[in-house]
Amino acid sequence: MSSTVSTSREILQPARIGNYESPHIGASATSGQPNAYLNESDETELLSLSWNQDYGCFAAGTSQGFRVYNSDPFKETFRRDLKSGGFQIVEMLFRCNILALVGSGSNSQYPPNKVLIWDDHQSRCIGEFAFRSEVSAVKLRRDRIVVILEHKIYVYNFMDLKLLHQIATHANPRGLCCLSHHSNTFVLACPSLQRGQIRVEHFGLNVTKLINAHDSNIACFTLTLDGLLLATASTKGTLIRIFNTMDGTRLQEVRRGVDKAEIYSIALSSNVQWLATSSDRGTVHIFSLRVRVVGEGLSSHTNAAQGPALFHQNSSTSLDAFISPNAGANPGSSLSFMRGVLPKYFSSEWSFAQFHLREDTHFMVAFGSQNTVLILGMDGSFYRASFDPVNGGEMLQMEYVRFVKADSKPR
Repeated sequence: MSSTVSTSREILQPARIGNYESPHIGASATSGQPNAYLNESDETELLSLSWNQDYGCFAAGTSQGFRVYNSDPFKETFRRDLKSGGFQIVEMLFRCNILALVGSGSNSQYPPNKVLIWDDHQSRCIGEFAFRSEVSAVKLRRDRIVVILEHKIYVYNFMDLKLLHQIATHANPRGLCCLSHHSNTFVLACPSLQRGQIRVEHFGLNVTKLINAHDSNIACFTLTLDGLLLATASTKGTLIRIFNTMDGTRLQEVRRGVDKAEIYSIALSSNVQWLATSSDRGTVHIFSLRVRVVGEGLSSHTNAAQGPALFHQNSSTSLDAFISPNAGANPGSSLSFMRGVLPKYFSSEWSFAQFHLREDTHFMVAFGSQNTVLILGMDGSFYRASFDPVNGGEMLQMEYVRFVKADSKPR
C-alpha cells in the first residue's frame, strides 16, 4: 500500500505551538446544566468522538466540520464548519493548535483516504497524506504521526513528514493502535498478524514484543502514557487483561461479566490505580488495579488523593516491580475458595464501581480529577460521575450535558 505525502511550507514543531485557548479562536459555549442542550437549534450529525492524550479535551467530527470541547469545566472551545462536508476523524495533539483530519464520505473536498495536518492558528493545511484505501484512524505524538489503514500502519516523522516505519497487521477496520506519550520513550501497540495477538514496538530500544493477549480477535486496548503497561479486551468482551509490555507478562485479569459484550473503550487513570471500561451492555465498570508503572512516572498528572505515588524500578521485567503489595479492592465470588473446581468466572475479580447508561449508545470513558469518570456518548451526551475510592458501588452522576442534539452514528 503506497502513500503520497505533500507539504505546505515548513512543518512546525507541535511542542512549541500555543494552545486552543487563545483569544482569537471562535465562539465558545457556556457550561451546560443538567439535562440541558448547549444549542437547541443544533441539528448537526455527529460522526466521531476522540479524547486528547490527557483527557483534558475532546474533539467531535461532525457532518459540517469539527468542534473541540474542554472536559473540566465542560465547555465548547471552538468549532469549524465547512460547506464541503464533515470529518470522520479528528485527532488532537494535547492542547496545541495542530490537528489531524480525515474527511467523511460525503466531504467533496477532503475524501476519507486523505489525512490533513491542520494548523488552526494559521487556518491552513501544513501537510497531507493520500492513500489508496480509507484511513481507519490517526494517532499523534509530538514527534510522530501514525496513520492506520485496515491492514497496515505508517509511522511518519512530524518535522519533515518522512516515512520511518511500516507495520503489517491483522485486519483492523476499527483502526486499533495506541502510542506512549513520554518524550523519552516511543512505544506503539497494534494488532499483529495473528488473531488475538498484540504487537508492541519499543522503538527507542529497537525491541518488538508479541503478546498473546486473547484467543479471540482484539476489540480494544490502551497503553499507559509511558507505554510500559497494556490493558486489552477481546471481541468476547468478558475479560480485561493487563500486561507488562517489556516481557509480555500478564499482571492482572478482571472480569466485566459472563455474557458476551462489545467493548467500546478502556481507560487507565494517570496513577494506574483504576481501570474503566464501557461496552454495549450500557454499564461503565471501574476496576481497582494492583499494578504499578515502572520507569519515569506520571507525577505531573497524578492526584495524591487517588492513590499511592508511582515509583521507579530499574528491573522492568521483575513482577515484583509491577504488583502492588495491596491485594486490591475488586470483589470476588464467595465461592472463590473452590478455585480450580468451578468455572473460571467464580474466582474472577469483578468491578469495584459501576455507572449505568443506555444500552443502545456507543460510550467512551476517561478519568477526570478527584475520583471522577468522564463519559462521552455518540448521542452527543457528556457525563461526569464520581466513585467512592474506598467502598465502590454505584457511582454518583455529577453532570450531564447534551452537546449535540441530533441522532448520531458511531464510526
